[in-house]
Amino acid sequence: MSHSDKAEIFNKNEAKVNWHDKALWFVREKRDTAAHKVKGWEYLRELASGIKANVLSNLDEYLIEFEANAQKNGIKVHWASTAEEHNKIVHSILSETNAKKVVKSKSMLTEECHLNPYLENKGIEVIDTDLGERIVQLAKEAPSHIVLPAIHKTKEEVDELFQKHLGTKPSKGNPEYLTNEARKHLRDKFLKADAAITGVNFAIAETGGFVVCTNEGNADMGAHLTKVHIACMGIEKIIPKESHLGVFLRLLARSATGQPITTYSSHFNKPASGTEMHIVIVDNGRTEQLSREDFRSSLHCIRCGACMNTCPIYRRSGGHSYNATIPGPIGSILSPGKDLTKHSSLPFASTLCGSCTNVCPVKINIHEQLYKWRQIIVKDVKQPFIKKTTLKIVGKVLAQPKLYAIFGKSARWLITYAPRFMVYSRLNTWGKSRELPKIENGNFDQWYKNRNKNG
Repeated sequence: MSHSDKAEIFNKNEAKVNWHDKALWFVREKRDTAAHKVKGWEYLRELASGIKANVLSNLDEYLIEFEANAQKNGIKVHWASTAEEHNKIVHSILSETNAKKVVKSKSMLTEECHLNPYLENKGIEVIDTDLGERIVQLAKEAPSHIVLPAIHKTKEEVDELFQKHLGTKPSKGNPEYLTNEARKHLRDKFLKADAAITGVNFAIAETGGFVVCTNEGNADMGAHLTKVHIACMGIEKIIPKESHLGVFLRLLARSATGQPITTYSSHFNKPASGTEMHIVIVDNGRTEQLSREDFRSSLHCIRCGACMNTCPIYRRSGGHSYNATIPGPIGSILSPGKDLTKHSSLPFASTLCGSCTNVCPVKINIHEQLYKWRQIIVKDVKQPFIKKTTLKIVGKVLAQPKLYAIFGKSARWLITYAPRFMVYSRLNTWGKSRELPKIENGNFDQWYKNRNKNG
């Protein structure tokens, strides 16, 4: 199904769509407030973008440096070229350590690799410990947002879900009660776990250490209570020096949720005595994206989700409509690189307003890359008949001034004189919640001619 088909399903519940839209815009406003309080915010964005560009230009050297320093620290480093290889490596580590129960903190990479079902098919229990991730795991759904994975769920829906799976009492969606019940449920899972899996927000080439950012402390709980810690990271997560970390930590939380910093920015440098620490470094299509000059800067992404919170299409279509691990504007750049045919509708799920580019903390030119994908897709992917026909007609009209004038005059007459039911029909989605502007003083051509006559 295309993005528009899936979005149509989400849009059937208008009240929920409106709530989803307002909730994400509220986060966007928090981001603006936080950013405006930082002197030199634009300089920080420029600096972060430059650091990332340097990393991508010297990626092989930084990865080798990171591996060498991590191994000096006692961390076992593994390399995976594909998602399948990543999953096999993680399973082999768990098998070697006889781990049957795993607690996992939020990791978009493991979602991308479909690690959970892979391990579950091998008889291993995997519990997502981020509250939002646990909610969608219980619902047997994919995350709909990279920072707010259960943003598509109302608190009343979570209440019903917990009653079904955790045996909680009806609470009319009381957030405090539901959070406390989730804490009890997850605490038991932490205490019984054999191994912990985390993502990686930043890996530092200079030290061989890595940083995991959470608001709930679940990554720390898992990593410190179990004897095996497996961290999974994409190759683009490298930054050169520890001194660069402050740049990204100041940008990440403010861009994501409007916080000055995440509640926990946990540094992992070496395993504690009697424990094991592994890091799996994954490519899975990233070098291919790196080779595309027009799209390589998409690998700057630090997964803050700011582009999703501001995007008028994402806010009113929902994350699941993108049918991809990373939804929203940034996902619409990354996904076509993996499967152009499957994800050919995503670059068109945009107004190209540029708001995503304006809020991106690492200055990815998102809307420009979406436009470039469109140019590729219309050449390489067969387009729907209706779409092709409509665009041909529009192209001819716009190319012929006289024909354009006739269409314009007809539209002005329709808006001004036609019965209301003809204008405000099912075909006019715009008119569902707003009035069309009144046509006054003719059109531009008339105004221009009159101006010249009088001038």
